[in-house]
Order: sequence, then C-alpha cells, then structure tokens
Amino acid sequence: MQTVLNCPACGAPLWIESLTCESCAQPVLFDPATKRSLPLDAPGFDACVSRARGCNWGVPTHGRHRECYACRLTRTRPDPSDTVAMGKLAVTEVSKRRLLIGLADLGLPITPFWFEKGGLAFDLLASTRDSPVTIGHASGVITIDLTESLDDHRERLRINLGEPYRTMLGHFRHEVGHYYQWKLVEQPGGAMLDECRALFGDERSSYSDALQRHYRNGAPAGWEQAHISSYATMHPWEDFAETFAHYQHILLTLAITATGGLVMKQGRQPALAADVVPRTDYSDVPMSVALADWHWISHLLNRANHAMGKGDLYPFTIPGPVAEKLSFVHRVVVASRVAEPFVGLAQDAG
Repeated sequence: MQTVLNCPACGAPLWIESLTCESCAQPVLFDPATKRSLPLDAPGFDACVSRARGCNWGVPTHGRHRECYACRLTRTRPDPSDTVAMGKLAVTEVSKRRLLIGLADLGLPITPFWFEKGGLAFDLLASTRDSPVTIGHASGVITIDLTESLDDHRERLRINLGEPYRTMLGHFRHEVGHYYQWKLVEQPGGAMLDECRALFGDERSSYSDALQRHYRNGAPAGWEQAHISSYATMHPWEDFAETFAHYQHILLTLAITATGGLVMKQGRQPALAADVVPRTDYSDVPMSVALADWHWISHLLNRANHAMGKGDLYPFTIPGPVAEKLSFVHRVVVASRVAEPFVGLAQDAG
C-alpha cells in the first residue's frame, strides 16, 4: 500500500517531493503509474513543465500533456506574474502531491474534473486584504488559501482558534474528506448513508446556522467524549471531514513506520501484551487493529517529539465514539478501493 521512493541509481531513500537524490545527486522524477522514482532521463518520460516550481512528477514523452496529472488537477492558480503568490503555490503543491499519493496508497479513486462532472479539482488562490479566500469544498472543487503556506500566518491562526494541529496537508486531508463523503456516501442510492447519519448526524441540517452557532458559542462542554476535535462538533459534515483526515493521518503514518521496519518489542515495554508490528496495509482487517497499533506507535512518536523539545506529534485522543466513526470511514474506504487510483491516467499516455 505505502509508496516508498528510493533512488534508481544508488537506492538511497527519497522524499516524496525529491527532485534530486541527496546521496548521489541523481536527478529523479516520479511516475504515478507505477508509484516509483525514475531517472530524470528515463526513456519514455519527460519532466512536468512545472518542474521549475518544484514538481517532480513525470509525463509520458508521447503523451497528450506537458503538465503532469497532479498539476492538471489544479484548476485555478495565481497569475504567473504574481511571484509572491506563485512561491506560495509551489509550497502548497508539495502538500497536494503528498495528499494524492496518500489517497492512491489507500486505493481511493482520484477522478479528475476533466474526466467526469463533479470530479476532483483544486482552486489554489492567495488571500489579499480585499479578496479573502475561504478554504472549502463544493461539488468536487477544493479551494485552498495559499497564505496558509506561511508558517507564521498558520501558527497565528492555530493559536487564535485554539487548535492543537494545523498544517497545509491537514487542510487538504480535511477538505478531501468532504469530497469523498459527497462522492461515496451521499450520492443517491448510497448504501451507507443511514449509518453515516446515525454516527455523525444529519448532514441536511442548516450549515449556516451551525457555523454561526459554533463561532458564537464554541464547542459544547464534553465534546472530547465523542469528537476528534472541537471543530468536528460544528456540523455533521465537519465531523466526517475531521474524522476522514485523521483516518489518513493514522493509516499513512502507520504505513511509514511499517516500511521502516519499526517493531515495538514486548520485552522493551512491560505494558505491552505482545509485540506491536505496524502494517503497510490494514484493508483486510477491522479498524480496531489499526487503532490498537496506533495507540502504542503514536505514543512512541510523541515521546520522540518530546525528546526534541517539541509537543506531541499526534496531539489527539480517540474515545470510543470516535473509534466507531473511524471504523465507518475505514469500511467506506475499503469498499471503494480500486486497482488504478489515478483515474484517466492511462488516457494521458496518448
């Protein structure tokens, strides 16, 4: 399940966003069809035209497009003459590509807006004093404020809103939760809609009223007993999106630890009843198995963060009702898995 990139020349590990191997200086590109890194001059491949802005994805030499699949998903971007906004775009696109690879690792269909009406698209725009950008989702289009790529701006908002966690990748994972709820659960004939409403609430309730109530009164007392975050209490849509984001956080981080061979040995931790061996793929087991592993792995990662003088890597708790919601999301995802997540990619080859 987990995409792990290695240098095609020396085998050293690469970052998801690597343009060049840090060990041997080999220029590389990412092939989404195989989810592997290739030499930049690999036969049959060219670099995306956005490589100068940091995109490391490749395109088929004789394909229909010079812009890669990931970049084409960005439907709207700043004017190229706005160099400040374009710099923010380059940083934001890194998180978007990481989102897409994570979704593909989970086996979720990524159906682009050019392939079908209501397909996934991104409007990536920078707020100005006169024209603020609201992060959100509507009918397949995810809008992200590029200003959130600035650490000081994002941290100021995190503190003002009382959030324990706020990242650009987190925004993408939350908003794509709205998209998949709409596509996989709420469409007419959705077999899991009634169960979704029983767990998260009726999404038909007024969103505008809920928004006003939340920012006027805040989260209700005791929200921690049934929600992953205070924001999740605002409306059933937000509860699902927050839960979906955490589903990605948990499974993709567990997969990373698994690919690195991390095992927590019972003899090293007296409280362990058995060794904790994270998996790269939890699709064939209940979510409770992943959460049992995550209980220990997240605690270890939090301790590692503390050793560096930082706060918790995962500053959240998962009570029983949240575990039920995560289990529901897990079943939705597993039921929706496809063999070729990047829908329409083969047609791009020409």
